[in-house]
Amino acid sequence: MNCQTECNIPTSVKEVQKLGWDYIDVIFFTGDAFVDHPSFGTACIARWLQKHGYRVAVVPQPNWRDDLRDFRKLGAPRLYFAVNSGAMDSMVNHYTAARRLRHNDAYTPDGRAGQRPDYAVTVYSQILKRLYPEVPVVIGGIEASLRRLTHYDYWQNKLLPSILVSSGADWLCYGMGEKPMLELTRAIEAGRNRHQIESIPQIAFFRTGKLSGASPGEFRRTVATRGLVNGRGPQGISNCIGDDAAGGMSGAKLGEVLPAVAPLVVLHSYEECCADKKAFAENFHLIETNANMMHPAVLAEPCGDGYVQVNPPCPPSTTEEMDSYWDLPFTRLPHQRYAGKRIPAYDMIKDSIITHRGCFGGCSFCTIAAHQGKFIQSRSEQSIVDEVRKLAAMPQFRGNISDLGAPTANMYGMRGTDSSRCEICRRKSCLFPAPCSNLDRSHERVLELYRKVMAVKGIRHAYVGSGVRYDLFLNPDGFVDESGRRYLRSLILEHTSGRLKVAPEHTEKKVLDIMAKPSFELFERLKKEFDKINREAGTHVELVPYFISSHPGCTMEDMNRLSRNKTLRGVWMEQVQDFTPTPMTASSVMFWTGINPATMKPVFVERNPSEKAAQKSKFFKK
Repeated sequence: MNCQTECNIPTSVKEVQKLGWDYIDVIFFTGDAFVDHPSFGTACIARWLQKHGYRVAVVPQPNWRDDLRDFRKLGAPRLYFAVNSGAMDSMVNHYTAARRLRHNDAYTPDGRAGQRPDYAVTVYSQILKRLYPEVPVVIGGIEASLRRLTHYDYWQNKLLPSILVSSGADWLCYGMGEKPMLELTRAIEAGRNRHQIESIPQIAFFRTGKLSGASPGEFRRTVATRGLVNGRGPQGISNCIGDDAAGGMSGAKLGEVLPAVAPLVVLHSYEECCADKKAFAENFHLIETNANMMHPAVLAEPCGDGYVQVNPPCPPSTTEEMDSYWDLPFTRLPHQRYAGKRIPAYDMIKDSIITHRGCFGGCSFCTIAAHQGKFIQSRSEQSIVDEVRKLAAMPQFRGNISDLGAPTANMYGMRGTDSSRCEICRRKSCLFPAPCSNLDRSHERVLELYRKVMAVKGIRHAYVGSGVRYDLFLNPDGFVDESGRRYLRSLILEHTSGRLKVAPEHTEKKVLDIMAKPSFELFERLKKEFDKINREAGTHVELVPYFISSHPGCTMEDMNRLSRNKTLRGVWMEQVQDFTPTPMTASSVMFWTGINPATMKPVFVERNPSEKAAQKSKFFKK
């Protein structure tokens, strides 16, 4: 095959025939248009599997309303179907915070709405299991990842079981999937038995069989006193449940860490969570704690006539592994089937560069750590510079990188000074309630990255469009170190396209504490330094803060105080939103239960739609 043909990923029968294939190993079904760019998860996993010799095809936005010809057109794959909803949860994609239907979809050609179903992963998977009952279905991406256990669904206003139960999928790969998806693909190809596949890290599955002997009264005590105190344990997880005839595990105590190759935590059942909101809050605290540990336990959650098992994630990717994920033949373009059409989400990211994965901020309303992990996994400067050179060589590139960053742009290269302390850490945030003493907050490495990127021929500007954490370079009394001072100046004067966006989220301490965000005093310090740099340089860069209304803990009086805050006088209140509960966040748990899962104490929640609207209106009253 020539390079052009070999690098293509087919989406139709004609394209498969053009490649001369007589079989396909893996067929992806996705709710997004197919864009061959490293910002889109389908492209990342498809290219990764292709690199390792597998034939991969993608069916983007299949029609689920007609005779299902899109689901039949490529036939059955040799190994399995892979299903995701796209880059967003399909319900977040479809509906506003007021549960109103959106009229556009940024991930669809020409922004057309209605090209994917509600609960897309479940709908696609059920169709495939009905048409091809013998072919495994593997689900992944944001929607599957964040619904892997019992979760609150804002749009139905109730708890739903794991998406494995509703979809009927065989396996779920959560988080960033290169390593587990490759291992799972190889295991399926090799014909490994069920128990061998169940030892693969970073996957989840449903099995029939009871977890008997669970005792709700022992939940808090066993969690506090058993082997999860430091979270250490071997990486292997083979036979963590046991091989009894029922396929389950007898004698398990709720919350108990069982002796096995790796520790296992038994959660409250789905049914218990539905009957008792406290049980759901307790479950989430365990899930979140383990999601932020270097060596978490296996989680088992009973549901119906079986249980969902979630294996611990793969270890954080090394720099070399991260580089290999980007050293793939991405075209960085939408598939040719969309010629002449505009995909709004692609327009936003086409000139962007991802520098790392993960976030250790631990905000209560955020899902980044639950999906990408708490530990920062950075690419090398050389890998990033190589991608910048490829971008600069593209005909449509005009010299401006729109975003050089990641979920939190200035976390690039950051880690604990003493890695052994990170190995046993159980904190969900390295920054709240105060920055960890073991965290190296130097900005020298990210400044060096910016310098190397700007030295690439053809680069006029490298903007940072991602969010930044100002508590990484500022303390209430000033800069953390000299690199932080230089970073803020460089960020404002060289890497901001007119507006610097930051996220204080609120002004009131009690609300910020529930959000796990720093004091508003730190934003006031940022504004002081920001204004000083602008004044000295004679520039007019704007500071644009993000705020959230109606977050759990926020009352109308809190919003009144926010609207009267003198620091915000003259600040353009553009980036504001009403709180939307999304699966697998502490904030959504609080919204449903009225309980803060970190403290198990009651928290005020505004659920009345008119009162929520009134809270949001305070942003615009000065």
